[in-house]
Amino acid sequence: MSTMNISLPDSLKVFVDEQVSQRGYGTSSEYVRELIRKDQDRLQLRNLLLAGAASAQAATADASYFDGLRSRVRKSAKARIQG
Repeated sequence: MSTMNISLPDSLKVFVDEQVSQRGYGTSSEYVRELIRKDQDRLQLRNLLLAGAASAQAATADASYFDGLRSRVRKSAKARIQG
């Protein structure tokens, strides 16, 4: 694991300390790591949404589409049980 030092204004340091104690983090590093992980997740979701928006339109997700999905899932589950 690498170490990174950051400088914060007093007001942000107080905020971080409050979050650590109120949210049950052991250290300020745990809190900052969690923030970074959440930001990574947000960016990944954003990229997936942009990729989806740029992709070709798929079949319409109407009642018959979901009926077909349910049917395939049931057949697959039945085959696993029998096999």
